[in-house]
Amino acid sequence: MKLRLRCILFLCVTAAITFPLAAKDFIKPAARPAKTYPAHDDHADDKVAIAADPYDTTDKAKIFSVNFHEHGFLPIFFIVTNDGDQPISLARIEIKLITANRSKLTPSSSEDVYRRLSNPQAATRPSPLPIPRKTVKGAITQKERDEIESSQFAAKAVEPHTTQSGFLFFDIGDISLAAAHIHITGVNDIKGTELMYFEIPLAK
Repeated sequence: MKLRLRCILFLCVTAAITFPLAAKDFIKPAARPAKTYPAHDDHADDKVAIAADPYDTTDKAKIFSVNFHEHGFLPIFFIVTNDGDQPISLARIEIKLITANRSKLTPSSSEDVYRRLSNPQAATRPSPLPIPRKTVKGAITQKERDEIESSQFAAKAVEPHTTQSGFLFFDIGDISLAAAHIHITGVNDIKGTELMYFEIPLAK
């Protein structure tokens, strides 16, 4: 009986130790249809909607092990929904974050993010987001690399009646996001015809 009790206690302690570690693994949020997000542009005639969900609060950013805000990056969850009966192509998609003063920012590549995380001194501008900062160490682990790769938006097409999603990382530095919007071109139908551009205001 005592042996059995010890085994049960051991299993409980082991679970208590391993669960928090497992909970830190990155899990990409399940995407809803794009038009259900507050910030979206719905092209009803083309049956295509695109949404952008900024992860600009401490609570939302907890899904990452990397503190992107600390390094000057703003993660934006990017969602594309195709409610039509034919696939659409994103092979030529171009995405820009345009600020009120007309600054145009493009999503950072994985290499850009790696470089910033490995060399924190490269981030010379403070982040405008109200998130606590801590000492930055110039190192990047394989787990962080895997997280960056697996989280990024990488879809080249969206099949009929499906949704594709992933994160875009913008190097915002001290740039204000007031009145900013995301401008999207290069979304093509099955015939190669480009759809009208999408524009998504980020104001809440």
